[in-house]
Amino acid sequence: MLWFWALAAPALVLAVLSLSGERRRARYYAERLAAPVEGRLPPATVIVPVKGLDEGLADNLLSLASLDYPDYELIVVARGAGDVPAGVVPEGARVVLAGEGDQQTSEKIVNLLAAVAAARESSEILAFADSDGRARRGWLKALASPLGDEKTGATTGYRWHVPPSADFWPLARSVWNAVIAGRYGPGPSDFAWGGAMAIRKDTFVRCRVPDFWRGAVSDDYRLSDAVESAGLEIRFAPGAMVASTDHTTAGEFLGWIRRQMVITRAYRPRLWWVAFVAHLIYCAATVACFVALGCGNLVGLAVLSVLWGLGMWKGANRARLARMALPEHEAWFRRHGWVHTWWVPFGTWLWMYSLAASALGRTIEWRGRLYRLP
Repeated sequence: MLWFWALAAPALVLAVLSLSGERRRARYYAERLAAPVEGRLPPATVIVPVKGLDEGLADNLLSLASLDYPDYELIVVARGAGDVPAGVVPEGARVVLAGEGDQQTSEKIVNLLAAVAAARESSEILAFADSDGRARRGWLKALASPLGDEKTGATTGYRWHVPPSADFWPLARSVWNAVIAGRYGPGPSDFAWGGAMAIRKDTFVRCRVPDFWRGAVSDDYRLSDAVESAGLEIRFAPGAMVASTDHTTAGEFLGWIRRQMVITRAYRPRLWWVAFVAHLIYCAATVACFVALGCGNLVGLAVLSVLWGLGMWKGANRARLARMALPEHEAWFRRHGWVHTWWVPFGTWLWMYSLAASALGRTIEWRGRLYRLP
């Protein structure tokens, strides 16, 4: 059984270590969500790039136009007028057309740079959103409030997929994506997420974010690099969690998770390697447990129960925290939240697939355009 423990023991250690900090994370969510917004809320510009008619686009943009914030403008930016569907831009929002821009830079970043240049002069905060996320009314307050700390260079939220139907692949995407949400908590974050991030305008200039963006594909990883290179921190704001309600198919989902991991391998190779090795160890241990069971050794069942049990507990905790941050989706969590417990073993193999699929190749397709990553 030496071979068995050589595979199972590291996985058990990782499973136990992965639970460290869960209580601190839960306490952080509770404290931040209950804390009143204090201090001055500076004028802000919210920027959201669009590219055609996404599912739920009109409602998503309307949520960004209905924020509970004293002074902000909303800019909807696209490459050309044909990328902005009729009837989706809410009243009061400005439309900025970026044009073709630099062909070595991703279309999204070209759009963001044009919108930043067009932002009103009085805005002191730049906030960035994605068109597939639905923001809560306090979203901008949650992002802006921590920026008063001189050590904080940027703030970030994250997304939670709440597909209205019980179709298999949209729920699988929710389970896969939740693992990343579980990385956010107290203390400095590894990276900001582009669908909910904010930075002071003077910090944006001082950190030379435009220089980091030029020639890049990933807006959020490169903004994170710029902030960290200036010795500043990225802070997570649970109140800036957004809900994504769109549908997905098997092909779209599998292509999407590969693209996410290819981008991570290019811009955060250490993070990619940590994830790859950890999932390889976990999946190898799972196979070893089934082999042991096939040989009539019940120790395989015992180890598998521990591995799956700890993983399911962590998955349930991730869903509980998301439920706290998104109370308006309480009904969804009552109906479908169980998948974040019981589908965790399957989600681990989805992660192994996404990492393995991204191990080779640097080319991705994003919004109808091919990019070769550095």
